[in-house]
Amino acid sequence: MADWNQQIIDEFRHNDGTVQTMGFGRGLVLLHHRGARTGTERINPVAAVRESPDAWLIAASAGGSDHNPDWYHNLLAHPDVSIETPDDGVVQVTAQDLPRPERDAAWARFKEMSDGFAGYERKTSRIIPVLRLTRR
Repeated sequence: MADWNQQIIDEFRHNDGTVQTMGFGRGLVLLHHRGARTGTERINPVAAVRESPDAWLIAASAGGSDHNPDWYHNLLAHPDVSIETPDDGVVQVTAQDLPRPERDAAWARFKEMSDGFAGYERKTSRIIPVLRLTRR
């Protein structure tokens, strides 16, 4: 997975935020975060929905895995992070795990964006978390 992530990160940076691999287009952000236990800095490409000029939504879908991705736990432990965006460059943000029913409304936006998210939902019994990243 690390090699695939690095390929996406490289393509994002080389093409000013556009990623043709798997048709991501300009729908990704690069999430810079720290490990919850180790404090190690990490970068993950994640699908994002632009909610407003100062907020992005990201879903901890993990491809429909039965477990939340590691970056989700990292954001809960260290919510002040940064993202690289296609349009705004590097932005300092604070992550907030959305409560229901706000999460449900946000999740619907992901399913509207791509049928893949509905497939992830069918693959798992967990409620896939959605987080809001708000510009600091």
